[in-house]
Amino acid sequence: MQRPTTGTAERVSTAERQRGSALEVFLSFLKLGVSSFGGPVAHIGYFHSEFVLRRRWLDEQAYADLVALCQFLPGPASSQVGFSIGLLRAGYLGGLAAWTAFTLPSAILMLLFAYGAGALTGPTGIALLHGLKLVAVAIVAQAVWSMARKLTPDRERVSIAVVAALIILLSSSSVAQIIAIALGAVLGLLLCRTSATSAMGGKLNFPVSPRAGWAALTLFLLLLVALPMLRALTHQPGVALFEAFYRSGALVFGGGHVVLPLLREAFVTPGWVTDDAFLSGYGAAQAAPGPLFTFAAYLGAVAHTPLHGITGAALGLIGIFLPGVLILLAALPFWESLRQRTQARSMMAGVNAAVVGLLGAALYSPAWTSSVRTPIDFGLVLVAFVLLTAWRAAPLLVVLVSALGALAVSALTPAQAAERLAPTRIDHAFLIIMENQTDTDLLGDPTRPS
Repeated sequence: MQRPTTGTAERVSTAERQRGSALEVFLSFLKLGVSSFGGPVAHIGYFHSEFVLRRRWLDEQAYADLVALCQFLPGPASSQVGFSIGLLRAGYLGGLAAWTAFTLPSAILMLLFAYGAGALTGPTGIALLHGLKLVAVAIVAQAVWSMARKLTPDRERVSIAVVAALIILLSSSSVAQIIAIALGAVLGLLLCRTSATSAMGGKLNFPVSPRAGWAALTLFLLLLVALPMLRALTHQPGVALFEAFYRSGALVFGGGHVVLPLLREAFVTPGWVTDDAFLSGYGAAQAAPGPLFTFAAYLGAVAHTPLHGITGAALGLIGIFLPGVLILLAALPFWESLRQRTQARSMMAGVNAAVVGLLGAALYSPAWTSSVRTPIDFGLVLVAFVLLTAWRAAPLLVVLVSALGALAVSALTPAQAAERLAPTRIDHAFLIIMENQTDTDLLGDPTRPS
């Protein structure tokens, strides 16, 4: 009997990796939902560690291609990557399970904060938060190290990565990330033609048909156009609230912090939420694990509209995440055939190198600059990095070690800890939370969650 070729074996191996259950996906992402601190870039690192290195649900190249696609699309990139991994593993139910498990813990925390459960306060709480920031540095560093070894093996792609990193580091524009990735695609087409023949990873067999893709795109555009018209015609508070969230989620590229100006315009300007309440919720979202887009649950809960509380939070979550999922489903049926073409693979080689540069820039700012302030901080990051890379420790264990380490340092050296934990510009919004804990009526309406 003839033995399968290497290419066939790779295809079989990839297909086997794709089999799984929605429950398996849910439990895997739930663990990340309660431990993935550090924002969207750190989430990419957590996913890489869990699903590429540890579980091997997809290979390095396929993961990098998937990340590059989600970076191009509007919506929360890390949540789109997570949804795609669940979809690849266990179909539509797997995608839903991945999104639910990764989003739910943070959404619950934001809802509790809206109802006055509060956030981490005092020296102990701030030290714990700082430890969680430090582990995010190690997670991102591991992702940069692992992906750089495989995706930038030659001087052309190393150069593309450096150019992309410089664009991000030297620009404060919200479109800098898209510019860096687009430039990476152009440079890849020009410089990476010889490397494209070996750049193909395992097949990404998403269970989404072209018809389903076109239907998702149609629904995405229909809602984007029809919801503002329906809002103007009906003046229904539920429609207005959902439209504000949907518009914010559909028009943001890069996700995370980029969506904040859109949300502020949608909620603070019409008087639904005060500036102080908005900033307090933003600070709480930074302190919570999981996607920053769960800030929408808080805004929906405290919005000064007839629909608020749990109903408003549910509308917020669905409204802000739905456009990103729809546009992702619209792109996935055509993504595999596109990445098979030689020119497209050359462009993807450049894009993947640019993604490494983006992660490298994010490793410095905001991950490093907002967290590593003393030699002790660097030591904690180094321990976490060694646990991840040399000992192959699970990210959840590394999170616990880093958090306990920061608490121990704070208890043993209170004076140095106070200096180390002095507020920075990035911590300002979180400190506003603590100032607002004494407010009995966040919005001037005692019937609403505060």
